[in-house]
Amino acid sequence: MIRNINKLLREPKPKKNNLQNEQEQQNSKPEDFLSDNFDKNIETFRLVYDRCSDVVFRTFLLFGKTRATIIYIEGITNVEGMEEFVLSPLIKETASETQPLNELFENKLPISKVKRMHTVAECIESISSGNPILLYEGESAGFSLGLAKWEKRGIEEPVAEVGIRGPREGFNESLEVSTSQLRRIIKSPALKIQSMKIGSYTQTTVAIAYIDGLVDQTLIEEITNRLKRIEIDGILESEYIEEMIEDNPYSPFPQILSTERPDTACSSLLEGRAVILVEGTPFSLIAPISFFSLLQSHEDYYQRFMVSTLIRWLRYSFLSISLLLPSFYVAILTFHQEAIPTALLLSVSASREAVPFPAVVEALLMEIMFEALREAGVRLPKQIGSAVSIVGALVIGQAAVQAGLVSAPMVIVVAITGISSFMIPRYIAGIALRMLRFPIMLLAGTLGLLGIMMGIIAIVIHLCGLRSVGVPYLQPLAPLKGRELKDVLWRSPVWKMDTRPRLTGEFNQYRQSPNQAPNSKKGGDTQ
Repeated sequence: MIRNINKLLREPKPKKNNLQNEQEQQNSKPEDFLSDNFDKNIETFRLVYDRCSDVVFRTFLLFGKTRATIIYIEGITNVEGMEEFVLSPLIKETASETQPLNELFENKLPISKVKRMHTVAECIESISSGNPILLYEGESAGFSLGLAKWEKRGIEEPVAEVGIRGPREGFNESLEVSTSQLRRIIKSPALKIQSMKIGSYTQTTVAIAYIDGLVDQTLIEEITNRLKRIEIDGILESEYIEEMIEDNPYSPFPQILSTERPDTACSSLLEGRAVILVEGTPFSLIAPISFFSLLQSHEDYYQRFMVSTLIRWLRYSFLSISLLLPSFYVAILTFHQEAIPTALLLSVSASREAVPFPAVVEALLMEIMFEALREAGVRLPKQIGSAVSIVGALVIGQAAVQAGLVSAPMVIVVAITGISSFMIPRYIAGIALRMLRFPIMLLAGTLGLLGIMMGIIAIVIHLCGLRSVGVPYLQPLAPLKGRELKDVLWRSPVWKMDTRPRLTGEFNQYRQSPNQAPNSKKGGDTQ
């Protein structure tokens, strides 16, 4: 019997309609359901939780005459509330002879969430979620009591998405807290949140949030179907979900955006996107996205549009530098020395006179060392991580130049490349560019500028073929949508951004009334 229960818990649980549920109950095995025999039910759960020292079976007399047992897990159940609101009223008071026991039980408990459970699997899921199960003699059902109590981290400022201006709070590992943060910002009942369980052992709650009337329902159906197809032992972080539902898993570019900021998630909801929240992680997922979403920061919309536009242009420029600068340096030194001014060429040649390696090997060594120092700084404790990365870069760079292993210009090129990569606001986008930097350097070292051109063309072709939940990855640039470029190549004023980006359809296209530009003539003379 215990083998059948474990098999039932491991099987995926797709959503079914009422007719399918009735047919499943008729065709299910008897041991899957709770029995009228109280002792048999208790024995079943004792077998399930064998060698589980944190599972408590509290037996008492219900209303002084009926045997009953509460099953709960220590540490995730509100024991004080259970003693005050469940055990105390059910033990001390007596039941009426005329009123059914189950009605008395439901009426006596001052708990907001009381749900009747009919199967062993439902009871186990409730107990594992922190909600105790009450079983009593003569009843073939259990009652789930909403008394879960989890230890959780408080709301803190996001570490990975800091900013000068804007909200200072971020999501935490509690799904209930994360959804409440969305509800606090978007107070409309049009905000819908649908949840499901994924993971045969972890039973992780995954919620899909969207605004009804703004989002294309086919997008929600597609995301829901992709989530339902996931059959896995457990979900420990939202990255599990991201890799399972993205369109092209072999692309270095992310097709789903992760964020731990509620304001970023809400702005995406208001644009007609969907947000996926996962229990146990502060990082939510946003879909669909475009390549330009990776280069937009939340702070772009919290400061003046001229400043945001300038910073956005700087990001585009330094993205190119981060990807191509070492490759251009290698290609020019190896194949195209005539492109360098004579004075500069003499200076570079003098600095490389003692270097025994070709330019491409020199660049690869320095880039690998720089990436190692960066990762070491990230993985080390915060108090010494930054010091190690900075001191390590200075010491190793200076020592390598003095030893004649690398040239000083190469150290400068690698340093500028590293600083440029820090301009990219999304960490995962920076990793993608760092990965692509190495094959382009190899192409530059073998084919020169022609190799760089081939690498750029291959990347553009790849980006044109990518999709994010079916949405073109380079939109609104390819396919071209001129109206939406006002939030891509530059950041228009808020009063000009009166339309939402078109994703999978056009639903409620206008987000605000047109012609809201500040105009002193319309407002009249205030003096």
